[in-house]
Formats: sequence, C-alpha cells, structure tokens
Amino acid sequence: MLDNTQVERLEAEAVNSAKIRQPLYAPRKKIFPKRASGSFRSFKWLVMAITLGIYYLTPWLRWDRGPFAPDQAVLIDLANRRFYFFFIEIWPQEFYYVAGLLVMAGIGLFLITSTVGRAWCGYTCPQTVWVDLFLVVERAIEGDRNARMKLDAGPWTARKLALRVSKHAIWLIIAVATGGAWIFYFADAPTLIGEVFTGTAAPVAYITIAVLTATTYTFGGLMREQVCTYMCPWPRIQAAMLDENSLTVTYNDWRGEPRSRHAKKVQAAGQPVGDCVDCNACVAVCPMGIDIRDGQQLECITCALCIDACDSVMDKLGKERGLISYATLSDYNANMAVATAGGSCSVNPSLVRTDGGAFSDKLAHFHLRKIFRLRTFIYMGAWSAIGLALVYSLLTRDRLEVNVLHDRNPQFVTLSDGSIRNGYTVKLLNMIPEPRTIVVTMQGLQGAEMSVVGVDLPADRSFAVAAEPDRLKTLKVFVRQPADQVGSATQTFKFRVEDKASFETDEYTATFNAPEIAR
Repeated sequence: MLDNTQVERLEAEAVNSAKIRQPLYAPRKKIFPKRASGSFRSFKWLVMAITLGIYYLTPWLRWDRGPFAPDQAVLIDLANRRFYFFFIEIWPQEFYYVAGLLVMAGIGLFLITSTVGRAWCGYTCPQTVWVDLFLVVERAIEGDRNARMKLDAGPWTARKLALRVSKHAIWLIIAVATGGAWIFYFADAPTLIGEVFTGTAAPVAYITIAVLTATTYTFGGLMREQVCTYMCPWPRIQAAMLDENSLTVTYNDWRGEPRSRHAKKVQAAGQPVGDCVDCNACVAVCPMGIDIRDGQQLECITCALCIDACDSVMDKLGKERGLISYATLSDYNANMAVATAGGSCSVNPSLVRTDGGAFSDKLAHFHLRKIFRLRTFIYMGAWSAIGLALVYSLLTRDRLEVNVLHDRNPQFVTLSDGSIRNGYTVKLLNMIPEPRTIVVTMQGLQGAEMSVVGVDLPADRSFAVAAEPDRLKTLKVFVRQPADQVGSATQTFKFRVEDKASFETDEYTATFNAPEIAR
C-alpha cells in the first residue's frame, strides 16, 4: 500500500484557478486531458457508443409502409411535407406533436438538472460526445497527456507534422461523416449517398455537408471547452434549476482539507491533515481544465471524471472513496458543520472520524429519496401529462379529414328552373399510405342534390370517390336546391365523409346561400 509521498503529483494547473483566475474573454489556453478510467468513464463510453450509433445508423433503418410510402424508418420528407418515424406519420397540420416533444425535452432537461445537475452536458450533449470522439483519435495518434504536451511544446519535425496531419485528417473524416449523416434524414439514404458520390445530388446537400463539416471540426477539434464556456447558454441557466437537494459533483473539503503532500510529517508535528494529497489528478483528467476543489464553477459539465481519478488515488492510498463525489448542498453544509464544529474553527479532519479512523455517525450521507421532492414531482408530473396527452392524441387521431370552401363569387346562382345552386371546393385528406374509397354524403338541406365536376354521374345526395394514398383530393361540388324548398337566405347542412372499410368518418358544416326573394 502506498503512502502520500509515493502518489505521483501531476503538473496540472486549472485554467481558471481561484488564485490565477483569468478575465472572462482571454486567449485559449490549451488543455490536454489525461485519460481516466473508472465507472463514470465506462458509463461515458457506453453513452457515447449509443448516441453516435443512433445518429449515424438511424437513417439506414428500414420500415415497411407498403408500396405507396417510403420505407426509411426515420425520414423528414420536406418535398412532400411529411415526417415519418417508424409507424408514425406526421402531417404539417400535426406539427403540434413536434412542438409537444420539444416542450417535453425542455421539461425533461429541467427535471434532470434539478435532480442530478448538468448530466445532459456531461454525458449526452452533442458537443461533449463529439469532443470525446475527437479526443479518442488524438490520444490514439499522439499519446496520452504527457506525450501530447511534449509534442505540442517541441519543434516541428517530420514526425510531429505526420502526427498532426494524420490527426486532423481523421477529424475531418469524422466531421464529413457527421454532416453526411445529417442529410440522410431528409431523403432516402441509399439513393442519396449514391447521388452525393456521383455529383448528382442537389446543391443544398453539399452545402449542408460543408457547413456541418466545418462546425463539427471547429467545435469538436479546435474550440472544445470554449463552446461550453462562451457559446452555450445552459451553464448560465442551469444555476436557476439547482437547489440544496440537487446532486452535483463536489469536492468534500470537510474531509480533504487541509491537504498535504507530506501527511506523515504533518501528523507527527501534531497538525491536522486531510485526505487530499494535492496530486492534481482531478485537474489532469478534466476536459474543461478546471479544479473542482475550487467549488462549483460555470465551466464544470459534471462529467464526473474527476471522481474516477480521485477514487483511483484513494484506492492506492488505502483510503475510502468519495473525496470527490456526487453530493447535495444540504449534505455538504451539514458535514462542513461537523468538520468545523459548527463554524467555530477551520476544517479539522479529526472531527469527522472516530478514534478508530472510521467516519463519524454524525456525517450526512446521500439517499435517493432526497432528490424526490415537490419540485421533482412537479416536473415529472408536467412531463408525464404532456407525454400521455400526445400518446392519447396519437392513438385516437383521425386519418380521414374533410374541409370545405364555399365559392365567394358568386355566392349562389339562380338556374333557369328557379332552383338555387351553390358551389363548393371539397378537400378530402387521405392520411394513410393506402388507396381507399371515400363516400361523400349530404346531411340536411331538404330536397337538395349535389353533382361533382368531372364525374359523369347523375346528381344525388351521395357519391363515392377514389382517394389516392397519402394525398389530398380536391373536388368541385355543386349543390342545387329547388326554389320551393329554400327555407331562408342562409341554411346550414353537413358534408359527411366515410371510409366503409375502416369506419373512419369526418364531417364539415357548410352554409347554403339563397336570395332574399326566394323565401
């Protein structure tokens, strides 16, 4: 088992250390994160693999919708104004589903942040995921932290040039793949990829690839932590989402202070010493280049890699894990009160441990029930209510709709036999990718009959039309009522449409106009 002096101290300095804090807008100081290992790093690998897999592979998934609809599982068909998501098809007038999902995403972000801090930023934010991917490439080519720092500080040689060119070339390939994957969501992926490589794709496809390639390469490879610090608004908003019961990555200075590299000498001198050996491992692994021991900071994305780094050091020293851990502010304050005897002295590690070296029973420990509070239930309730409403609406929505427009000029015509005729534009919307026969029927308007322009059938109160799959069918319909049946200058009646096969129906209340003298 190692002692404090045998733990390697890494030469790492936080870019915004409290002792040398930089101005808000300062030239970028390069950060060379050391590779971490542990449970949180493993979880980040898993999330990274899942999110990148979803992004790159989803456009290639197939879903059979029959011969009259595309078979791409997820497709934003702008040309035909459709959004396909597996068995769900969204029309333009149903955009409220997308709006509902966006609202759910916002409330979900509030829910996650209020309970476990910036978990979105640390694990699933695209900026975090792609920076992680770019760092994998950088470490594979240039080595881990010390090797990269040495390479960066050294003169330009053939080896350095070859390594840098290789790294940036792979970054550009990843960036191009990112931009290319995005356009496949808007057209049939197998067809579009052939058009892209043969130069026959639409100009907008190449422009989109170029823009996303440039942004991915710049944000993921060159700017990295600056995007989170200067460009993203969420670090400034998330503080309003936190309270004393929110979990955040915390340096437990009630246990770690006073820190020392020479614990045995300090203890022999009769002075208190904490568990922190000031090895800077937490700073070295931080992708934002900060020191979590300075407390909560705007730059912290709560990736928890500092926890893994610190836990590995504690394991080597034979001490308990958790010097840096997820903790709530209420627990931290309670433990600080114990370590400082209610604020009457500086942090004294002996106050948080028993004579046998175990932690005191007075210390507060996190329990899952602490994050389930009124605020959490409000967010969860709102999120669930919107989700259930969308699901109910999706399951009960009509796939057959009718809309009727009355002719504005003239509003009515008096025929030679004295009967009154009104003209209407009837729009039948077949919202399924299958052809079907729709029966249009008049309800009300005593004695009236209707005829359809282009349909060689005698006037009647009902007729059947063939509706193409996933299309809007427009009909010009004339409704005629004998003069002796006209009851008033304005009458109402209904157009009823029905699909006999699926029993779907819809109705529209229309107005029949007649001259005042016909009453």
